[in-house]
Amino acid sequence: MAWDQQFEDVLREYLPFLPEDESLTADTDMRDSGLDSMGTVELLGALEALYDIRFVDEALSLDTFATPAVLWATIEKLTSPASA
Repeated sequence: MAWDQQFEDVLREYLPFLPEDESLTADTDMRDSGLDSMGTVELLGALEALYDIRFVDEALSLDTFATPAVLWATIEKLTSPASA
């Protein structure tokens, strides 16, 4: 799973329990890493602004924000020309 550095930088801001020297992996549990409900809302806004996208209703679920892999796949789907 190859996400861009901006994604990782933004994501790390909302994962306070993930040590700086620990790798962010595709299956990192974002809740265990400190992503709470307020952080999820803030992260959503940050990602929408960064990638100029809108999370549609089906993407607004806890599952979308479970791991970086699922979240990145959702962003890729929302930024692909087919979704426009």
